Amino acid sequence: MEIIDELKYFGLTGQEAAIYICLLSREQMTGYEAAKETGISRSNTYTALAGLVEKGAAYVMEGKVTTYTAVPIGEFCRNRIHKLEALRDDLVKHLPARKLPVEGYITITGEEKIIRQIRNMIDDAEARIYVAASGKVLATIRPELERAVGRGLKVVVITAAAFGLGGATIYRARHETDQLRLITDSSRVLTGGLDSGEEPICLYSGKENLVVLFKEALKNEITLIQLTGSETGH
Repeated sequence: MEIIDELKYFGLTGQEAAIYICLLSREQMTGYEAAKETGISRSNTYTALAGLVEKGAAYVMEGKVTTYTAVPIGEFCRNRIHKLEALRDDLVKHLPARKLPVEGYITITGEEKIIRQIRNMIDDAEARIYVAASGKVLATIRPELERAVGRGLKVVVITAAAFGLGGATIYRARHETDQLRLITDSSRVLTGGLDSGEEPICLYSGKENLVVLFKEALKNEITLIQLTGSETGH
């Protein structure tokens, strides 16, 4: 079921995903064979096969009997990503630009949504990034942090984990924490629990008083770490 759910992100329906997985196990199959293997009705199987062909996940092989063959998973995913990127660029070009409101507080619930927001904040940053997080979270967002360093941004990381990142300044905290704190460009803050084992909840805001509060808290924490000589990287 997890694989089927992942395939749904690439535009397949549940039945299309099930039949696609079945096709991958064979060089080619007829619609009848696919229906028999998956237990999906023949009418729904043929509808799903037509959908797979239309979405670029399968090819039709003509012969005495019509058969279907799966497009390799890497090729299918790559093609879908390229298509989505082209559609994204077109939408960005033609729709009004909008960022999350600066004023007010936005609650973000769920690990996937929180990680997505972290990545977006880092990718949208223009000058500096301060992040205090666990090793698990930092490992997840390493590609975004590496890109930020590559763009010449100031990146400061506070963590108790054995985390290294060339071009960033790392401050080694004494204790691991499940609390995330992220400030970008001294204008946006994201904070909350992410590794507590419960449903993760974070607060996002651009309110100046909250940003200042968290900047001061991180500044004080960094000062304390410096006094113990735990600055480990530049």
